Amino acid sequence: MHAILRPLLLTLVLLPSWALAADEADADRALGWVEKVTLEPWDVEIKAKLDSGALTSSMDARDIEVFEKDGEEWVRFRLDLEDEANGESFSKTLERPLYRDLAVRGAGGRDERPVVVLEVCVGDTRYEEQFSLRDRGEMNYPMLLGRRSIGHLGVLDVRETFTTKPDCDADSPLKSFDAEG
Repeated sequence: MHAILRPLLLTLVLLPSWALAADEADADRALGWVEKVTLEPWDVEIKAKLDSGALTSSMDARDIEVFEKDGEEWVRFRLDLEDEANGESFSKTLERPLYRDLAVRGAGGRDERPVVVLEVCVGDTRYEEQFSLRDRGEMNYPMLLGRRSIGHLGVLDVRETFTTKPDCDADSPLKSFDAEG
């Protein structure tokens, strides 16, 4: 019995100090629950909600169509966004390989959504991230960054908004997170 309890007690005693060290290391990377990010390579600045209740990120898209191209499944969709930096409209039809399908369960039932990889800039780092596509026209934010993204970005401070400004260029590091989930 003592052999089992001793490691458990040691873990409980040391865990708070490990958590504190991690918090101190990430404190300068704290992000608010809403941040401005840019959609690359077009440098379109949009507001993104950081949502710890969602695993996968989501992007506002219209006219979503899955089709076959060269024996692979692809997705064609239209982005209709307002650039927060200059107030101009940005509309573009994109085609991306289908990364995976996502089944979403919620109060309204079950929903299948295609997932594609898009590039965004948060702070001074460009990220290749998975985004489920859906019409978010009735939502306040065209982009939602889920836990998979937040976990790579830093600490989420739900008391704050707009703690960083997107500042990427061709030399900014590109990170890719391909974790399933």
